[in-house]
Amino acid sequence: MAFISAKASAVVSGGSSNSGGYLSASKLGDGDSMRIAIVSPEPLEFWVSWGETEEGTKKPFRFVSEPSPSDLESEMGEFKPRLNFEGTDVEKPKFAISLFVFDYQDQKIKVLEIGQKTIIKEVDKISQTEDYQDIHAWDFVISRTGTKMSTEYRIMPAPRKKGFDSKIQKAWEDAIEAGYDIQQLLVGGSPFGESK
Repeated sequence: MAFISAKASAVVSGGSSNSGGYLSASKLGDGDSMRIAIVSPEPLEFWVSWGETEEGTKKPFRFVSEPSPSDLESEMGEFKPRLNFEGTDVEKPKFAISLFVFDYQDQKIKVLEIGQKTIIKEVDKISQTEDYQDIHAWDFVISRTGTKMSTEYRIMPAPRKKGFDSKIQKAWEDAIEAGYDIQQLLVGGSPFGESK
């Protein structure tokens, strides 16, 4: 048995602490992973572009279709589109999906945003496999290895942890009752309804 809690370990390793109501594979540290259960009936699909102010404040801007440069300019207001990794040009909008998941670390319903094509393709492939037709009956482990340009992401299905079906169901029912709405991400609102 570990001496310190899993939460403390994640915080000090810079890994999957993923505080707040949002999860992202890009926030995982090299060698870290997170275990989740999908609860959304379907993902929210969108294009995302990050904006920054001169003071360094960052904000995601989401669009139902791929935005043009004029769409970005009119939507971002005081924000400017973020530069690419090399700092040579404006970062292109990325296709992404968001969905509600049960986060095993905190045992809460959170928003998982996936912008990595490798993970999106693998989720699609898994969901079309006969053994995983009910994607909501499985857990998934998302992992990251490498850093910067040599980063690799993986998602693997795993049997549901024993004793968690009722906990996941209760957490999702509570979220629905609180008004959780993933569509709020498209208008800059909170997807967490009355609870946050």
